[in-house]
Amino acid sequence: MKLWGGRFSKSTDSLVDDFNSSIRFDARMYRQDINGSVAHAIMLGKQGIIPPTDADLIVKTLGEILVDIENGKVEFSVDAEDIHMNIEKLLTERIGDVGKRLHTGRSRNDQVALDIRLYLRDECEKILIYLAELEATLTSLAEKNINVIMPGYTHLQKAQPILFSHHLMAYFEMFKRDISRLRECKARMNVSPLGSGALAGTTYPLDREFVANQLGMKGVTQNSLDGVADRDFAIEVCFVMSMIMVHMSRFSEEIILWSSNEFSFVELDDAYSTGSSIMPQKKNPDVAELARGKAGRVFGSLIALLTVMKGLPLAYNKDMQEDKEQVFDAIDTVIMTLPVFTKMLATMRVNGENMKRGAAGGFTNATDAADYLVKKGLPFRDAHEVIGKMVAYCLSNNKSIEELTLAEFKNCSTLFDEDVYTAISLENCVNLRDITGGTATNQVSIAIENAKAFINNL
Repeated sequence: MKLWGGRFSKSTDSLVDDFNSSIRFDARMYRQDINGSVAHAIMLGKQGIIPPTDADLIVKTLGEILVDIENGKVEFSVDAEDIHMNIEKLLTERIGDVGKRLHTGRSRNDQVALDIRLYLRDECEKILIYLAELEATLTSLAEKNINVIMPGYTHLQKAQPILFSHHLMAYFEMFKRDISRLRECKARMNVSPLGSGALAGTTYPLDREFVANQLGMKGVTQNSLDGVADRDFAIEVCFVMSMIMVHMSRFSEEIILWSSNEFSFVELDDAYSTGSSIMPQKKNPDVAELARGKAGRVFGSLIALLTVMKGLPLAYNKDMQEDKEQVFDAIDTVIMTLPVFTKMLATMRVNGENMKRGAAGGFTNATDAADYLVKKGLPFRDAHEVIGKMVAYCLSNNKSIEELTLAEFKNCSTLFDEDVYTAISLENCVNLRDITGGTATNQVSIAIENAKAFINNL
């Protein structure tokens, strides 16, 4: 008989049991469920709600159940529906009526709300570690390639020369924001809903703050309805996972382009590439492609969870059981992707010569040529027009700007002089952008040092 079966005159259909059960996916929260129950039992004994000796026995037995689960000695039952009922069933089987006292002052509604908060808190901590490793890899790669010049793009058209290290540090900033978002999300979820009961609180004199403290939580929820009905934290986790995947996906797209023969900016290590079953020459960037593809899967979890929650009245509804598979899958995908993505980057070979060759084409120094004229006194819009006509002349004559003779320069504007060749060199184009956030070697060096300090403080 089910633990809630007193009101019913017949057993649920087996199809309903299968449909209703969540044990196949919420079993992963066994540790959090037991930890929450231990804290609850200690509090019940402390408050005199149940005999302290009963509380001690419950705590002891829950510890034994935890060990048995981790040693593979426990088989969960679909009939018991979920991890919470399975643990309580095991407890009652072992210590009888004393085990039945554990649920005093508690509902599955506030119990599951606690468990998922605890579980997501732990998983967020793992992801923070993976993000820190990725940030360290980006910083190291940038430092090793501090002076490599590459073309920067807008609209995927060559725009201006930049440092490859500057490009890498742009992704450092993206993942740094992800770390900040994840920390804030973790802090917001780290409050205990236990004591909210089914929806209205409880008549027992629970010490909610004591339980929260026992679990390392920073406070308790302030409204019992919200305590059991809130899944903002799960949606927020899915959003943060989605942002992490957006950033990995954007970077993956560039790596896929850079590793193509047309670019040849980087070569991925053999251990992080795959081949073709029919074309023996192929070396495919499958890690990057899968990271790009899995982003859509995580976005789907976010949209699914938003859709589940958007029309639910207060307080708990069974629809909310759908939260776990979505947020679990989003987290699992990120945890699977981050380490392999990081190692792919760490082992990637950078072809600096090809990058610089790429920066030398496509008139990436055209803006600097215009800036040269501006510094000679010409208004920027007029300088822009002069250089635009110069580029048209170069295209007609199959020349780059730096290949023009001084006479050709002067035909475009008498303001040009011999020093124009220094002004439009790639090194000069890069290093004169010595402004906070700029691509100059000096600024990138500062950014790398700041990045190291950030990583050390994580």
